Amino acid sequence: MTRKYKNPVGNFMTLLTLIFLYLPIVVLIVFSFNKTKSRTIWSGFTLDWYRELFTDSTIMTSLQTTLAVSILGALIATIVGTFAAIGFFKMKRSWRSPLLTINNIPVINADIITGVSLSLLFVSAGAILGFDLGFGTLLIAHISFNIPYIILSVMPKLYQLDRNLFEAAQDLGCTWFQTIYKVIIPEIMPGIINGLIIAFTMSVDDFVISYFTAGSSVQTLSMTIYAMTRRRISPKINAISTLLFAVVLILLIIVNLREARQAKAEAKKQRILKGR
Repeated sequence: MTRKYKNPVGNFMTLLTLIFLYLPIVVLIVFSFNKTKSRTIWSGFTLDWYRELFTDSTIMTSLQTTLAVSILGALIATIVGTFAAIGFFKMKRSWRSPLLTINNIPVINADIITGVSLSLLFVSAGAILGFDLGFGTLLIAHISFNIPYIILSVMPKLYQLDRNLFEAAQDLGCTWFQTIYKVIIPEIMPGIINGLIIAFTMSVDDFVISYFTAGSSVQTLSMTIYAMTRRRISPKINAISTLLFAVVLILLIIVNLREARQAKAEAKKQRILKGR
């Protein structure tokens, strides 16, 4: 018989951690609906700051840039990362392990190092090829730091595949491309979609790498918010931050729900196979 031991100190520290992490966000959301510009005194409910937000041309332009970079970067990174993951999967383990370790370096690497290194690369290449930092370099940077996340999302699904699927499909007349397109891609689609959502979330949320690779001609939403905070803080910042938090939260909920459904489906599949 097992006993359940209560740990009041651990529970208290968990609660304290959650309060420390999320209370500032709650305050930010509440004061995004405040009538006045006060950041300490509640004066009544209003949606004026959200209306002003959507009529601000600078913010709308940066939002369009952010969405364009995030969508294009996530889609291109998903295509490249998926084929890279399949390539890793077909490699010998002696080659695959060190290459996957290299792939994981950008994930754990500090954003400031990635941003500065990409900036130096683009400036050097621009001096030779004759281009400046702008939307193109910003997009390449987002594709670069998103690819490792796609590979990490797709590889577990590939490990769950029967390795004989490749040979079986080709024995039945499929070409290499048909095997990938008709057999492998449908099987690993949940991992691809999860990676796509994570990549999009990372792009929307990024500031440091974008700051070093965008140049002076374009600005993402996070860069615009940073520029606004350097002056007098406007309640519109609270409104922008609230909307960004809501978007990221919704995407994370979608990812977690998908992973939970996939786990249930896999468990059900295993029970059916064992019952035969």
